[in-house]
Amino acid sequence: MSSPSRRLLLLAPLALAACTGLPQPFRGRPGAVARRLRMPPGYRVAVPNSTQLLLTDADSASLSRALAEALVANEVPAVAGPALPLDWQLVLAAEREGGQVVPRYALRDADGRALGMLVGQPVPARDWAEGGEALHARISGEVAPQLATLVGRIDAQRRTGDERASGSGPPVLRLLPVRGAPGDGNRSLTARMRDSLAGLGFRVQEEAEGAQFAVQGEVTMAPSGRGQQRVEIVWVVSRRDGEDLGRVLQLNEVPTGTLGGLWGDVAYVVAEEASGGIRDVVFNAGGFPTAATPGPTAATPGASPAAAPAP
Repeated sequence: MSSPSRRLLLLAPLALAACTGLPQPFRGRPGAVARRLRMPPGYRVAVPNSTQLLLTDADSASLSRALAEALVANEVPAVAGPALPLDWQLVLAAEREGGQVVPRYALRDADGRALGMLVGQPVPARDWAEGGEALHARISGEVAPQLATLVGRIDAQRRTGDERASGSGPPVLRLLPVRGAPGDGNRSLTARMRDSLAGLGFRVQEEAEGAQFAVQGEVTMAPSGRGQQRVEIVWVVSRRDGEDLGRVLQLNEVPTGTLGGLWGDVAYVVAEEASGGIRDVVFNAGGFPTAATPGPTAATPGASPAAAPAP
């Protein structure tokens, strides 16, 4: 495998602050309660399309969009569509009861555990079948305040007494299994990345509960001609409120079939190089205490897919 030219492009938002010339005696000393309240929301709710709504796919998608918009209007971070690794999910279903259809809303955390459920107002079966954006907006507007109350109560309970919620201690990161690698790459890359991130000061776990950040790695292999394969590894860093904080992209070409078996030292070097980029993304997002300024990423000899700018 050829020596990589190691380049990392970290895409992270810049925090902009503005202040006035007025005295600010409490600046930098918000107190324990304020530290909790100033954090990003401890959740984001994804509303995926459901096949249990007695609706067409198009109407199911329309209802998901309307419900996500109604939740946002009620100050709940929400999005229609598939969930990110740390998202809560609002699972929709409907049951026919005589001449009416009763919608049901089940709230689950990112690990799939039930958090709560609401039963919506019955809708005449004919109106439900006809669907339409106006109906979906009305249904969503009726139930969104109740859902917002449910979500807010659960989030408040989870924040209370949890020292990690105030930003103390090491950042807690959920590492999902790597996907798409041939051979034993998924297992080896996941294991090596877990070790590398732990060595950089993260508390790494598999479950979503208690995690502030998540990392998902995906490997893509494609022929590149003349007996070579293009290897692309993307590490996506996201936050509990659903924001995509940044990506670390590693690229290289290897002889065809090189990575079809054991990854061995290749997985170790890939993880060592990419973990430094992941740490920097989290640091730029405020995930480490101020004193824990990350140092330079250690260069490790050996061959690995090289880090390159994300498209």
